[in-house]
Amino acid sequence: MKTLHVVATPIGNLGDLTFRAVEILKSADLVLAEDTRHTRILFQKYEISRPLQSCHAQTSPEKIFEILKKLPNESSVALVSDAGTPGISDPGFRAVRAALDLDFKISPIPGASALSALVSVAGVPADKFTFLGFLPHKKGRQTILKNLKTAEISTIFYESVHRFPRLLDELFEILKSDRVIVVGRELTKIHEEIFRGTVGEAQSHFTAENTRGEFVVLVAPKNFSL
Repeated sequence: MKTLHVVATPIGNLGDLTFRAVEILKSADLVLAEDTRHTRILFQKYEISRPLQSCHAQTSPEKIFEILKKLPNESSVALVSDAGTPGISDPGFRAVRAALDLDFKISPIPGASALSALVSVAGVPADKFTFLGFLPHKKGRQTILKNLKTAEISTIFYESVHRFPRLLDELFEILKSDRVIVVGRELTKIHEEIFRGTVGEAQSHFTAENTRGEFVVLVAPKNFSL
């Protein structure tokens, strides 16, 4: 039986790749990568030399299907994204869907995820939460943010460096200054920062000097206070 291994890769610190993930990648007949250039950096660190094939947002489902279909029986394929766990806010589900249609065995190789990384250190109730991925740029954005006003569980989403300052202004306008948020910036990287406080405090804290990087944002439930 052919197998598709869904392999989590580091979100920043390359040392976060698991032993099992290294073994799977070193033995794979083919590695499907969101960006082969990015994946080669990881391969160089761990001395991995396996065939790479692009599998990104612009790769059609039909092409993925044909790639997997042509592989011989008993083939082992690894799916990796640029960072973190494939399928979470990236097009990895397409490869999984194609593999399922071809009767592949699907095997998760868990590891790093920006989502779980922030939840684990937030210090805010997250036994239940809503995950929104990346917020839309325009259509639907305001509706989503307004729904946070009455949310009784934590809400988590990703935000780009270019929109983060705007996000703080939107949260201030919609949720007011005293709503508690947790922000993870550059998680696992050299300049990692975890902010816990109110929206108003966040506006004062984040300046032009520390709004670079990748952001994960948790908006605490209404009426929660630190």
